[in-house]
Amino acid sequence: MAPVLHVIFFEPRIPGNTGAAIRLSANTGSMLHLIDPLFDMEDAKLRRAGLDYHDLANTRVHEGLEACLAQIPGRVFAFTAQAERLHAQVDWRADDALLFGPEPTGLPEQAMAHPRVTGRIRIPMVAGSRSLNLANSAAIGLYEAWRSLGFPGGQ
Repeated sequence: MAPVLHVIFFEPRIPGNTGAAIRLSANTGSMLHLIDPLFDMEDAKLRRAGLDYHDLANTRVHEGLEACLAQIPGRVFAFTAQAERLHAQVDWRADDALLFGPEPTGLPEQAMAHPRVTGRIRIPMVAGSRSLNLANSAAIGLYEAWRSLGFPGGQ
């Protein structure tokens, strides 16, 4: 299998955001990793947001962070508003992973401190802003990484 970028949702809470990420995965050729505990994967909001992309997306569900990271061959970057380095300042490589925390709390410190996490990065926002929507953050980060690789597999 050709190298792909990976998006990881750590214990996502909102089905609509995960549905949007399923569509994002299908349209970018990335692998979406979901870490339990999850909501009901048959949720109507998940199906509606993902529409008919479920069959086109590469999605895996993992029992925990350790099991997920064992499946990631490349580096892992944790997205957090408390980082100095911007997502556009990473020299992205095929097989890298973008790790995002649950709504509304973000990634817990123990996840960001995991030995497999290469670094912490953030998406810039105006002063006083707290956070972006999870699906939007994943799209911003993933498209920057994919762009920097030359959109492999894209048209």
